Amino acid sequence: MKEMKLIVLLAVTVNATILLVFLIRENKSSSMARSFILWLHGLGDSGPANEPIKTLFSSPEFRATKWSFPSAPSNPVTCNYGAVMPSWFDIHEIPVTADSPKDETSLLKAVKNVHAMIDKEISAGIDPSNVFVCGFSQGGALTLSSVLLYPKTLGGGAVFSGWVPFNSSIMEQISHEGRKTPILWSHGTADRIVLFEAGQAGPPFLEKAGVSCEFKAYPGLDHSISNEELQYLGSWIKGRMQSSS
Repeated sequence: MKEMKLIVLLAVTVNATILLVFLIRENKSSSMARSFILWLHGLGDSGPANEPIKTLFSSPEFRATKWSFPSAPSNPVTCNYGAVMPSWFDIHEIPVTADSPKDETSLLKAVKNVHAMIDKEISAGIDPSNVFVCGFSQGGALTLSSVLLYPKTLGGGAVFSGWVPFNSSIMEQISHEGRKTPILWSHGTADRIVLFEAGQAGPPFLEKAGVSCEFKAYPGLDHSISNEELQYLGSWIKGRMQSSS
C-alpha cells in the first residue's frame, strides 16, 4: 500500500512538473511578438523548394513566426521565348540590366495578390510592423514593389539579387506610410542573370523618393543566396521586430 501511494505521488509530481514546464513555455511564447515572413521565389522555382531557408532562423525571436512560401502561377515568359513556367510577372530579357524594359501591367497584378496574402495575416492579428516580405531575383523585384505599394508601413522588405521592375511613374503611387518601410538589398557582384549594376541602381532610385534602403554587396557571389546573406537577414529582421508588450 505504501508502495502504491509512492507511485501515485510520483505520478502526480511528474505531471505537475510537466504542467509547470508547459505553462512556463506557454507564457514565454505568448510574451514574444507574433510575426509573419513571406518568401517569394525566383523565376521557374517553387515555394516548397525554398522552405528549408526557415531552418536557419532558429533563434528564440522566430519561435512565434509564421512563414509562408507561396508558388507563382504558371505564365508564358517573354525572355524564355514564351515558355510557360512559374512566374510572378513577365520578364522581357535576360540578363536583367538597369535599363531593361518593365512590364508594369503583369507586375501590378502580382502585387495585388501579394497584398491579399499580407492583408490576411494582418486581419488575423499580426501587427503590420512585424510583417516582413523577402524575395530572390524575380521574387525580390516583386518584394520591392509589394512593400512600397502597400498602404501601411511594414516591418521590412528584403531584396536578394533583384531589380527595380517599375518606372518612376509608379513611385507617385507610393503612400507616405509605404515609403517608411525599410528595405534591405543584397546582391552578388558576380551575378550574370540580374547584373550587379541593376542592383546598384536600386538604392539611389529609391532614396530620391525618400525610401530608406540598406545595400550590401557580396564579392564573388553569383545569382544565388549565401548563408552569409541569410544570417544577416536574421539579424536585420530581429532588429526590427516590435515587442508584443
